[in-house]
Amino acid sequence: MRRMPLPAVPATLALLALLAAGVVPPASATAATATAGATTAGAGPVVTRAALDPALVAGRGAPVDFAEQEAENAATDGTVIGPDRTAYTLPAEASGRKAVRLTPGQHVEFTLPAAANAVTVRYSIPDAPGGGGITAPLEVTVNGGHRRTMTLTSQYAWLYNQYPFSNDPQADLLHPDWWITECSCVPSATTPPPVIAKPFRPSHFYDEQRLLLGRAFRAGDRVRLTAPAGTAAAWTVIDLMDSQLVGPPKVEPVAANVLAFGADPAGRRDSAAAFDRAIAFAKRARLKVYVPPGTYQVNRHVIVDGVTITGAGNWYTIVKGRGVGFYGRDAADGGSRDVRLSGFAIEGDVRERVDDDQVNGIGGAMSDSTIEGLHLRHTKAGMWFDGPITNLRITGNMIVDQIADAVNFHTGVTNSVVAGNFVRNTGDDGLAMWSDQVADAGNRFERNTVQSPVLANGIAVYGGRDNTISGNLVADPVREGSALQVGSRFGAEPFEGRLTIDGNTTVRSGTYELNWNIGLGALWFYALERDIAADARITGNHFLDNTYNAIMLVSEWSVKDLYSITNVHVKDTRVDGTGTSVVSARAKGWATFENVDARNVGAVGVNNCGSFGFPPTGSEFSLTDLGGNDGGWLAPWLLPNTITCDDRPPVVPPPPPSPW
Repeated sequence: MRRMPLPAVPATLALLALLAAGVVPPASATAATATAGATTAGAGPVVTRAALDPALVAGRGAPVDFAEQEAENAATDGTVIGPDRTAYTLPAEASGRKAVRLTPGQHVEFTLPAAANAVTVRYSIPDAPGGGGITAPLEVTVNGGHRRTMTLTSQYAWLYNQYPFSNDPQADLLHPDWWITECSCVPSATTPPPVIAKPFRPSHFYDEQRLLLGRAFRAGDRVRLTAPAGTAAAWTVIDLMDSQLVGPPKVEPVAANVLAFGADPAGRRDSAAAFDRAIAFAKRARLKVYVPPGTYQVNRHVIVDGVTITGAGNWYTIVKGRGVGFYGRDAADGGSRDVRLSGFAIEGDVRERVDDDQVNGIGGAMSDSTIEGLHLRHTKAGMWFDGPITNLRITGNMIVDQIADAVNFHTGVTNSVVAGNFVRNTGDDGLAMWSDQVADAGNRFERNTVQSPVLANGIAVYGGRDNTISGNLVADPVREGSALQVGSRFGAEPFEGRLTIDGNTTVRSGTYELNWNIGLGALWFYALERDIAADARITGNHFLDNTYNAIMLVSEWSVKDLYSITNVHVKDTRVDGTGTSVVSARAKGWATFENVDARNVGAVGVNNCGSFGFPPTGSEFSLTDLGGNDGGWLAPWLLPNTITCDDRPPVVPPPPPSPW
């Protein structure tokens, strides 16, 4: 999504620059709290979901066939870095805000919790001094014997500077007229201009690699990852390892096999034309297109309409190249229908963000279609749909290491579902509905997991009608976003009908907004371009270990007297830990609260600034107590619109979440 900086709050409210407040880290992205020395795993392997005890998120997020193990819980002679939630640091972008740093010769060792023949390693290695990345080996051994070598790369990581970012660590400011918090100024209006430390705002540090081990190993076997003595990487950070038992390749004997049409499974020559020929034949013969195991080079869009394309499984069938993508026809040309994509991987070669480039894994317009069981990485956006389209189902996919969004419903997407998908390390919103010019309506984002979006939000809804966000797990947004955002911005159509946000769990969410110099909420309502007045039903959500607030409702300063946030109903909700407040209101409007239980609240339960008019009648934002609100956070003396405004309250880090 195209992003511009948020206008700064006035100087009277920007009392401290981010640097002065101690929020901006040192220039070195490796700076973080560290624990050195060998550590030993506990009695058995520690399996987590979003770095949490799985019991805390039961029934929420994507059902996955792998076991997640955090490196900080494994045996290592390396150094644990973190916890740290400060943007532009390696721990902040790590799952659970911790990782293990290895120097050459050091290792981290995981004990398999179940039988596995494949692993995925999330890691970071340094950039090249002039940008562009390096490669380095990682030794993988099982039980001290079975050996494989994984080739790590930082070619798809390490972005710098202001949006839309640079690959050059020595670049000057991309937008010298933008407000930057590091000097509390608009640089072009400052004499003399500020000296900005380089590299400026490094981010997007992590990547991940998958490896088939060659055979299955048993629960209790030990997988050791070692940074070899001769590696070119001065350090290797291991965030986590996922292990799983991958089934054999799927075979489709009655299908249009792309090999018969000239596709090269060794990836030495471009197979795009062969895919086109297979698709054309399959449509005439009413067959599926089958892509057997192999790596196929495709350097452009493959247009799909009225066709089924299936692979041998996304561990076995890989389609990769510069500009690779499977696209429906443009909506202006009627779009595509009855497309079925499943069982393969798409690997792009996108190393920088250029918003006008159509280098997404899946794109165009597809109605009455399904996308299932794909693995996508290194594209700009994993899936970006330009409507109007209807009845699209996106299920059971893995979308990782994107420069921008994982999935975006852009313009008039209706009655469609995104369910059971696993998303990690996006460069923008994980999942988004963007009602740009035409409303998205009747869509559901349900039972997805979104982890570590580097910029923006886990799940965002920008306008639209009767949409639902349900049963998702969102963890560790890094900067300028929240786990869940309801935003009137980016030219979106108004919110209408009912917006349902129910049964979601967020953890370690609510980032620091660099332009405003304030902490956000895990759930963030943002009225920038118009009122938010739809019937918003916020029910059954769990907000865990909130960095700042659980819920924030805010209107940008320049329009605070124009737009309001109303008709928000929060019910049957648990808040376990806030760095600041349960609710932070910085807008006009009203909300109701019923059966909202909160504990471990760092500051006043309700930080009510309203729209900063401070009238004698009380805040311009009102909260109604419908009963059953436990934990003392919604004290009677706060109601209905008591002003309790602390512009930047001190942060009290909450304890880890625990069973309720």
